[in-house]
Amino acid sequence: MATAASVLERYPDYEATIGIEVHVQLTTKSKIFCSCNNTPCEEPNCNICDVCSGYPGALPVLNKQAVDFAILSGLATNCSISTRSHFDRKHYFYPDLPKDYQITQQADPICTEGFLSVRLGCSEIKKVRLIRIHMEEDAGKNVHSSGGNESFVDLNRAGTPLLEIVSYPDMSNAEEARAYLKGLRLLVRYLGVCSGNMEEGAFRADTNISVRKKGEKQLGTRCELKNINSFKFIGDAIEYEIERQIEMLKRGERVLQETRLWDTRARETVAMRSKEDVADYRYFEDPDLPLIEVNEEWIGRVRKLLPELPHEKFERFCREYSIGPAEAEILIEDVELSAYFERASKAAKYPRQIINWVLRDVMAFLKEEKIELIELKMLPEQLATLVDMVEGGVINNRAAQEVFKTVAKTGQDPREVVKEAGLEQLSSTEELEAIVSAVLAECIRQVEEYQQSGNERMFGFFVGAVMKKTGGRANPVVLREILKKRLG
Repeated sequence: MATAASVLERYPDYEATIGIEVHVQLTTKSKIFCSCNNTPCEEPNCNICDVCSGYPGALPVLNKQAVDFAILSGLATNCSISTRSHFDRKHYFYPDLPKDYQITQQADPICTEGFLSVRLGCSEIKKVRLIRIHMEEDAGKNVHSSGGNESFVDLNRAGTPLLEIVSYPDMSNAEEARAYLKGLRLLVRYLGVCSGNMEEGAFRADTNISVRKKGEKQLGTRCELKNINSFKFIGDAIEYEIERQIEMLKRGERVLQETRLWDTRARETVAMRSKEDVADYRYFEDPDLPLIEVNEEWIGRVRKLLPELPHEKFERFCREYSIGPAEAEILIEDVELSAYFERASKAAKYPRQIINWVLRDVMAFLKEEKIELIELKMLPEQLATLVDMVEGGVINNRAAQEVFKTVAKTGQDPREVVKEAGLEQLSSTEELEAIVSAVLAECIRQVEEYQQSGNERMFGFFVGAVMKKTGGRANPVVLREILKKRLG
């Protein structure tokens, strides 16, 4: 299928409706209904007990931290927190679900009717409404043999606490869906409730897509895209699925309600199974778990744990540090990078220049060395010192680049590096006057040519000659003033 800014541009008579269900794996210390450690374990079935492995008669006990995380996420997304909620049993059979049902919240979720405002580009804001946030347990994992017709079951993941965050179908294209998912992932990382690692399945999105002709009131039949672990692939799959459904409608075919997968090689969606309805799961209230009663005191205690949220940090960075929306957007997308920038800015005498060094030099160095920010040996305060030396005329930009690389690799004090390498900028008028005199005496023909023509290129020749004599240490501002005076 041909590529365009949006596939919908080629179908002006049609519109898409997109809603997304996101599973957020919580970073609690233990699992949701037992005391097993909630940490990844490479050895299969080493982190399980009779509760999470579904032994008959084993009774679940709710993890209070999971409830705290649910309330925290609800507050951050402007939800109403239910004073009374309960768990249900969702029945289905898979090999990785030994007890043949999943404990979840269907009838009474803990959080309802919220919204997340997401930024499209640098200025447009879109409000995506949330139907609900509810708690549930994760299932295990099927491991399929690559060399034979065998499958194995690893229950280490069974019982991992999840939040399912369900949006209204408020999105209309792939760009909005990606922006929503990126914004939600960033939010749960800021809250500290989820690592957001998509490759490890900590943040998983099921995208529901339907299309219809413009002007029609009834939504089209939805198809669910499942198990896609990158924002790019999700966007590509949405574009493909929108066009697939539109083409079916144009041919007079009926779109079937089903779950589909994204084939990254063929770059197409493929049918996985027919989509179940609520009745298929035979929900009923779990008799082994009591009601969850949340009072105002509990909500107030959790509210105090709310950190500065991404949109709040975005606005503050633009306001306090006088940086543009594009720069602020890059910073807030990385929690560690934004913290690094802020520490360096607070430590610097010339904070306005910090943003350029962070986005240009720090990020380029991390990419070049293929390391994470935590591995960078240059502390934010050291970057502030380096920037202050440049802005204060102690060293020039050329020397600063050399100092930056040394400090980034060794963690050495920038002032020591400058001193040991003799990189201090030559700003003494007397010293530079003497060096300029020597250079001009060696270049009598060029001096005469410049004085006759006033050629700026020839002026650059004199600047370069003095820089060569000083090993690049001459203060360019002072040097240019001296040369202009001497050359007339």
